Amino acid sequence: MKNSKINYLRSTFLLTIITLVNLNCERDLSDEAKEATFAKTAEIFTDAPVGMGTNFYFPYGPDANNPVGSKFTAWSVDSNVSYKGNASMRFDVPNATDPQGNYAGGILRVDGAGRDLTGYDALTFWAKASQGVTIGEIGFGEDFYPNKYITTMRNISLGTAWTKYIIPIPNASKLLQEKGMFRYSAGTQGTNGAGYTFWIDELKFEKLGTILPLQASIMNGNNITRSTFVGVTSTITGVLATFNMPNGSNQSVSISPAFLNFTSSNTSVATVNDAGVVTPIAAGTATITATFNGQPATGSLTINCTGVYINAPNPTLSPSNVISIFSDVYTNVPVNYYNGYWAPWQTTQSNDFAVLGDNVLNYTNFNFVGIEFSSPTVNATSMTHLHLDVFIPGPISPGRVFQIRLTDFGANGAYGGGDDTQSLPYLVSNNLVSQNWMSFEIPLSQQVGLNNRSHLAQIILLGGDNSTLYVDNIYFHN
Repeated sequence: MKNSKINYLRSTFLLTIITLVNLNCERDLSDEAKEATFAKTAEIFTDAPVGMGTNFYFPYGPDANNPVGSKFTAWSVDSNVSYKGNASMRFDVPNATDPQGNYAGGILRVDGAGRDLTGYDALTFWAKASQGVTIGEIGFGEDFYPNKYITTMRNISLGTAWTKYIIPIPNASKLLQEKGMFRYSAGTQGTNGAGYTFWIDELKFEKLGTILPLQASIMNGNNITRSTFVGVTSTITGVLATFNMPNGSNQSVSISPAFLNFTSSNTSVATVNDAGVVTPIAAGTATITATFNGQPATGSLTINCTGVYINAPNPTLSPSNVISIFSDVYTNVPVNYYNGYWAPWQTTQSNDFAVLGDNVLNYTNFNFVGIEFSSPTVNATSMTHLHLDVFIPGPISPGRVFQIRLTDFGANGAYGGGDDTQSLPYLVSNNLVSQNWMSFEIPLSQQVGLNNRSHLAQIILLGGDNSTLYVDNIYFHN
């Protein structure tokens, strides 16, 4: 007992010393350590890039929307044209047929630590063009990862005279270490494919103090209902914020979901994170809403979760008898895109997902969609059928049908080369069912209007009613 008491006293004494040392160390650290800070530089480009580092311009490469990508040489510094000073940024938008890229687009990203933009409320710049044009997108917040706070003004009208433009910052308090200083995308949709040039000068962040946030919306202000399954995520889209600008007008900008605060009406059914990703976790119904600057946003997403997801049937054909476009069972041929986003007629969006390693094409707001595999085209002359599995999670509209069209690009393997052929819409089914996988075998010999299939390049799915469609296991076989 005596030894135990001595050991206890020794331990207590030692603990007291350690505690005093730690307290002193903590006092020294708190007195001397400084919170990490980042540059608050407002300017991005005046007569030259400001504080951007040596590697800061990144043009957009090929993606699902555009297999060619932007023209890498579209951006330059022009020492002959400027609004103020001696130079400006020059953007040469290429012709739509330019083989090096059919549009101009990219980002300016800080090479190094990001900037603290919490003291500003707008990105401003002066711009003009070689002719009257409309620029598709200009904004900031895109750094390629994680792209958390992207803000974009769309359809900006430029004239031939220098004009100042203002893009409001939705919530500057979130931009403590932002790398994405500038983003743009400009095509020739409004010039019948003809290229043009535009210039931007005095690009910088400002504190104007005369911008008033009004209201935001999600899902483009609509109340959307979506049937889904446990683990099949959905993303809040169509996020817009409207501001009253210094000139008295109202300006809407597209913003990332991370600028909003989200709430689920039933977290036992579905949760939502700050990036707007909704995850169903049990059968039931939950409605996702949002607030912006403390005010309710218009629009909502209601999730009807019907339970555990059921995978499509696994294909059993030998790979030697299959040319696969989309399947986890076979090796797929190169595919340009699974959703061409063919404006202005198409409403279909993609919200693809994977469950336990099974990838599924998820077409939301589906009316029709184009899948292209033209690099290279597919020779399916020895194939007899096109197979695909389709699942409709929601109710079936009365009289709804499902159709397809196939396109062959001809011997030159290029779209619009004069030898393209396309089948008439083929009725796959007018007896659709909900909540079950439907496996379709489509005879290639019955594709009227398709003169050959040695250079197949497109599968077009039709017959949507703006609901949701899952598709899996798309392949030609014999």
